Amino acid sequence: MINVLLVDDHELVRTGIKRIVDDVRGLKVVGECSTGESAFQFCRANEPDVVLMDMNMPGIGGLEATKKILRYCPDIKIIILTVHTEDPFPSKVMQLGAHGFLTKMTGPDEMITAIKAVNVGQRYIAPDIAQQIALNQFNGVKDDKPFDSLSERELQIMLMITKGEKVQNIAEQLSLSSKTINSYRYRMFEKLNICNDVELTHMAIRYGMLDMDKL
Repeated sequence: MINVLLVDDHELVRTGIKRIVDDVRGLKVVGECSTGESAFQFCRANEPDVVLMDMNMPGIGGLEATKKILRYCPDIKIIILTVHTEDPFPSKVMQLGAHGFLTKMTGPDEMITAIKAVNVGQRYIAPDIAQQIALNQFNGVKDDKPFDSLSERELQIMLMITKGEKVQNIAEQLSLSSKTINSYRYRMFEKLNICNDVELTHMAIRYGMLDMDKL
């Protein structure tokens, strides 16, 4: 039996995925969480086999939750399930240690295939995304995507800022100082050639970095 944890702040999304997973023999949803913090706590207490993790959620979000889970429970396999389809997200996620990357447009059959694949230690990226990444690398394509220049931590803080999180709240959630968060913030501004959080949000929207349903 493959025990699966669902992590998404939309109950409707979790309900739909639960029905898909529980209809397959040998798979079982053993828990549902709506935040990265609760997912981390659940994993430490229960150690499911596979986690389907949303990236954009209140609090620490999917990236930080993935880091924390894999630090304390390295045998758990995590599949990121998100609306983000282009780099740097897929590459950053896989570098972080996740075993899979799917979009929320993924069909039920592919989702089940991904769960079974990562459970036996394989990596799984949605074929259309994997093909695009491979073609870009093969052809030496370097698109003008400013967010590619951000580190994993900067990308994470960018997502939190564009969700309206205040610096102090981000600092508390990531166990960092406000000064450190501001240092990351201003470094992002320099890399992206912008001046403030409003410009950051506008740029993130323009380059498809945000889940518009959650703004």
